[in-house]
Amino acid sequence: MDIIYSEDHRKRASKTELYGGELLPPFECPERMDFILEAIEKTSLGTIHSPKDFGRDPITAIHDEGFVTFIETCWQEWVAAGFKGEAIASVWPSRSMPSPRIPSFIDGKMGYYTLASETSISAGTAEAAYTSAQVALTAADAIMKGQAQMMFALCRPPGHHASKDQFGGYCFYNNAAIAAQHMRDQGAAKVAILDVDFHHGNGTQAIFYDRDDVLFLSLHGDPAEAFPYFLGYAEETGLGAGEGYNVNYPMPPKTPYSKWSEALDDALGRIRAFGADSLIVSFGADTFENDPISFFKLTSADFIDMGRRIATLNLPTLTVMEGGYAVSEVGTNTVNLLLGMEGQ
Repeated sequence: MDIIYSEDHRKRASKTELYGGELLPPFECPERMDFILEAIEKTSLGTIHSPKDFGRDPITAIHDEGFVTFIETCWQEWVAAGFKGEAIASVWPSRSMPSPRIPSFIDGKMGYYTLASETSISAGTAEAAYTSAQVALTAADAIMKGQAQMMFALCRPPGHHASKDQFGGYCFYNNAAIAAQHMRDQGAAKVAILDVDFHHGNGTQAIFYDRDDVLFLSLHGDPAEAFPYFLGYAEETGLGAGEGYNVNYPMPPKTPYSKWSEALDDALGRIRAFGADSLIVSFGADTFENDPISFFKLTSADFIDMGRRIATLNLPTLTVMEGGYAVSEVGTNTVNLLLGMEGQ
């Protein structure tokens, strides 16, 4: 299994995250990649390649043009406005403001385009997000050209919380959604996205909610108790043509692998019934029992079995890195999934 990766992710090195009422060093940090790279070097996994540049068009095929422009220019506007800290939203259009306009001042723009205030924007964020999308596109393209049956896109920043026109949850561009659309454009009739990150992939759900060519399935912490809170409930099954093509598996605190894997098996059965041409796995290692901001109880050994079960689909498979935070086991758990997928 070859791996696509870029050092450009280090351009995203924010210093602040709003967590528990404090400004703390972000959980989503460059060190995450170091743990994963160190673990990969100790294995027989494939070669690491740099991404190609597919340009801006595949990003705007998923994301609103104004949103992409905002990501590209936000930091410069923030600095030009005289703000001293990193760009953090402080106001949002609320439920009592049903038809918000896009403000011209950057403080207002931040609120319009932001899902959650924990994610700051700093110098280099736009460049890192752009390259992260190219990492996913390069891996997807290799699969579609028949160059590989399985690829790993080691993306950072992650993407599954980013919707058509909002960022948050450490995500700016939705790498998995961009890759899925690229697969569709290159001839895949049906693409399945299996999201096994601890947190619900709200952005991916929203992007494909009214479509029947992309099946989205997400196994995650119950949003009544876990970020992103306002999406990811079992009754959310799609809209219009997309009815029945969105499947959520919300699970309670302390869920062990024995219960979690029952949901996985159901999801795999639905993917088989869908008749997918290709599979994208939005992988987050934050289902691990010692992840600092999650509440499932998977062990490192469980990720091997997870990978083996996913591999039984025998589909061309792109694994896209999402969450899993800076504990050393993020490397072990990521590699275990990939080794399991390879049958090791």
